[in-house]
Amino acid sequence: MADTLVAELRAKLSAALRNALKAQDPRAIDSLRSLMSAIANAEAVDNSGERVASPKIGIGSGDVPRRQLSGQDLIAIAELEIAERMRAAAEYDRLGRADQAAALRDQATVLRRFLESST
Repeated sequence: MADTLVAELRAKLSAALRNALKAQDPRAIDSLRSLMSAIANAEAVDNSGERVASPKIGIGSGDVPRRQLSGQDLIAIAELEIAERMRAAAEYDRLGRADQAAALRDQATVLRRFLESST
């Protein structure tokens, strides 16, 4: 079940990005690509505390398995991206930069619509 939710969310995210590219909607493109990057970063393996005993040589020798995220992890990442944009928009409003705040709110709306269509 979890694998199917992850696969569905990834497929919907890719489809949403394709649609944004076809529509030439730069804010949607930016926000969806940013979400994809945030997900990829969350899957990265933290090996900062590991010591390498001996170097491996050859193609693929540096490859390590990525973290496996659940569907709920992906949703949480999207919600965090929305919250970060809304906090930044509030800060831009405080600084008198309404244009930047509106752009961030538009991106948050794109991500919110993606989440609503996915759950």
